[in-house]
Amino acid sequence: MKKLLSALLLMLLISGATELKSQIINPGERIPAGAIVYSLPVTSLHFVAEAACESFMAGPYARFAQKYLGVQAREDNYDNYRITSVEIIPYIEADPSVNIALNLGNNRNASANFLEMINQGLIMWSDSYAGKSEKMRYPDLKINSLFVKSMSTSNLTSEKTTLYRTVQTATGTERAAVQQSQVVEKSLEKRAEESANMIFRLRAKRLEIITGETDATFSGDALRAAIDEINRLEDEYLSLFFGKTRTTFQKMSFDVVPDVTNDKQIYIAFRLSETQGLLPSNNLSGRPIVLELVSERRAESLNMDMTSSKGRVIYRKPLLMNARLMDGQNMIMQSRVPVYQLGSTMSFPIEIATGRL
Repeated sequence: MKKLLSALLLMLLISGATELKSQIINPGERIPAGAIVYSLPVTSLHFVAEAACESFMAGPYARFAQKYLGVQAREDNYDNYRITSVEIIPYIEADPSVNIALNLGNNRNASANFLEMINQGLIMWSDSYAGKSEKMRYPDLKINSLFVKSMSTSNLTSEKTTLYRTVQTATGTERAAVQQSQVVEKSLEKRAEESANMIFRLRAKRLEIITGETDATFSGDALRAAIDEINRLEDEYLSLFFGKTRTTFQKMSFDVVPDVTNDKQIYIAFRLSETQGLLPSNNLSGRPIVLELVSERRAESLNMDMTSSKGRVIYRKPLLMNARLMDGQNMIMQSRVPVYQLGSTMSFPIEIATGRL
């Protein structure tokens, strides 16, 4: 009988030495010896947005279009940004506000269960960070050389000026006219007139080729190539009056971390300005692109034993949310994402044997 009591006492001492304990570490508290520290997961939403910028540059002869072509042309430049695509990527990170110390002891089941919960994402190492490759992209600088090749007419012209000089004659002194010629730069209106005349000559030549009223004979691929080249030249000269439009793309990334204290779960993901493009949420120059998180169901209210000192692991179960990205009344995209910090906090007896062991 005494041997049996001694054996039971020894088993209690051994089990007490390897007792599984966990505790929440408050700021400034010391971590118990032999304990590992883990945290609870939080979800951050990473947005990758792309916007197209339509840039219009007015032609240098725009103000003469009505005079020489009979059509009014736009004279001011403009930029117009619009969203072309948005991608949402949920990342799981460790909650920096929650640190839990856990002593697994020598229990094989506890170690296996803890690693399995790490793999499932229900708990995280306290220094875990999902990590994102940050890329920055700057919009192209505007250039004013779009019309250089089109303005290929001569830039110089000859002007004649009449001068007078005094000439001694038999009847006395007289003023004699002297013609002087000098090379000067053409005025902008003169160059616009020459370009307009070139446009009309190209149109006349194209009509001659199509109707066959020309000395040269065009047929098959030669006719098509000649017409295409005339069309190209006409477009280049017309762009001097009516301007050119080009499209560039801007790509930026933004992050939103849902807050459990936000009752409406409405956030400004980023902003869009029609003249400046994609902007962060704190830049009031653009209109807001709003993120709405709508729960598919209410968060479960479970009455569980959350006492950390009883060998239980505290973990989080995420809540599935419908993420809607809105531009005013227009919905840009919708996706389902699990958000851990909006879900339920639960506990699990870490020493229990599971079927995966």
